[in-house]
Parts: sequence; structure tokens; C-alpha cells
Amino acid sequence: MTTDGAALAAWQPSELELERREFRRRASGRSVVVALVSTVLFAAVAGTLVLTSPGWDSVQQAFFNPDIAWRSLPKVLNGLWLNIRVLFFASIAVAIVGTLLAVMRSLRGPVFFPLRAIATAYTDLFRGLPVLIVLYLVGFGVPALNPSQRYPVALLGTIGIALCYSAYVAEVLRAGMEAVHPSQRVAARSLGLSHAQTLRLVVIPQGLRKVVPALMNDFVSMQKDVGLISVLGAVDAIRAAQIVQAQTYNFTPYVVAGLLFVALSFPMIRLTDHISARMARREQIGGTV
Repeated sequence: MTTDGAALAAWQPSELELERREFRRRASGRSVVVALVSTVLFAAVAGTLVLTSPGWDSVQQAFFNPDIAWRSLPKVLNGLWLNIRVLFFASIAVAIVGTLLAVMRSLRGPVFFPLRAIATAYTDLFRGLPVLIVLYLVGFGVPALNPSQRYPVALLGTIGIALCYSAYVAEVLRAGMEAVHPSQRVAARSLGLSHAQTLRLVVIPQGLRKVVPALMNDFVSMQKDVGLISVLGAVDAIRAAQIVQAQTYNFTPYVVAGLLFVALSFPMIRLTDHISARMARREQIGGTV
């Protein structure tokens, strides 16, 4: 054992340090108890107000019927599988198109003006259009161009979702790329890297790391919006719930579909919060403002 190791093993905290540790332990325990009590009180008050309201019985039968929920679950789950597949392929398309758009908007020089103009017009258009209208245009407008050809509605829905979210993701990526300090570009070029190599090896990796939480939030939003493809006739979770609702005259299948979407999004939401908190802690290393 080295001298430093022996000194470290022989070190004992002072009385003042022990008092500080005890104070922090008591404060942490007190915070947990206060949070637990306030949560229980809030849940009790909210539950009492809802359960004692005059129309609770009819609401419970219309939206929270356990028997209809159980019977509708297999059909809604089968429809959710279509939503997951659409989400998978739309995510790949959004990653590719969004990155291309961000790179096009970051190009410098007058010769690249047409590419910058196209990318700007694309992002402005699809960030401004509501997702539902884009789905109508793609789902009903594109097939009308050639009525003799039939297109799968899931494919058209995937294209509509990808068109909208690639515009959102492109702007987030561009913000991250512009947040990279100019000295990084200058240093890369001084080492002999070309503009494309500088973007691929230096700018995009650093910019991507800066906007990971924002990108994950966009992904969570896209997880919900894939349910909009039901307006095109695709039998996804929402459409399956609508079919059961039409048969039972009860809204419980919609609640089941909503809870399944929450379960689908929950891991990504928690992961986003974890990454955001970790990045905040790393930025505060060396002193808290």
C-alpha cells in the first residue's frame, strides 16, 4: 500500500463533517415524508371529488367499463402492432431526411443557395402544416393522381408522418450544428479535413450530442401522432377502438388505446428525462449557478 493509500485509509471524518452528513440525511428523509404525504392527500382529494360527483356512474360506465376493456384489448393490441411498424419505418425515414435537410441548410457559399432555399421551404411548409392535413393530402391526394393504382394506407400514413417530423428534426439538428463553436470547424479544416469530412466527423457528432433531449422529445411526439393514420382507414389501435366503440356504444376502447400509447411512450419519456438530467449535471460540473 502506498503512503497516500495508508493516509486515506487512516482518515476519519471530523465532528463537523459528521454533523453535516447527519443534517443532510435528516433533510432528505424529511423531504421524502413531505412528498409522500402531499401526494397521498392530493390523490385522496382528487379521487373524492371525482367519485362523489353526480355523473360519475355514467362516466364510469361509458369510459371505464372493465368488461368492455378486457374484450376490446386483443383487437386494440393487434392494431397497435401496425402503429409500431409505422413508427419504426417513419423513424428511419425521419433520421435520413432530417439529417440531409439540416446539412443542406448549413451549406455555405452562393452556389448552394438553391439547396438552402429548397430545404428552407420544406421545413417552413411542413412545420406550419398540421399533421392531420398532411395525412389527408398524402393519403387521399396521392392516390387520386392515379386511380388505377392502389397504395397501402399504412405506407401513405408513414410517408405523411415522415414528411412532417423530418422538418422538425431537421431544425433541431441544424440548431445543434450551429451551436458547435466555430473554432472546431477551423481546427478541423486546419488539420486538412474537407468540408464534408468536417461536417461528418466533427460538427454533426458534437451537434447531435447537444440536442439529444430535444430529438427524443420529437420521437415521443411522433409515437403519439402515428395514431392519426386511422383517418386514412388503416386499422391501427385507434381505428380498432373505433370499430369496437361502434359495436358496443361505449368509449372504453378509446381509453384502452390511449393507455397502450402511454405505455409505449413511457420508457422513452423516462429515458429523455434521465438524459436531460445527466447532461444538466455534466454542465454544472465545476460550480452551480
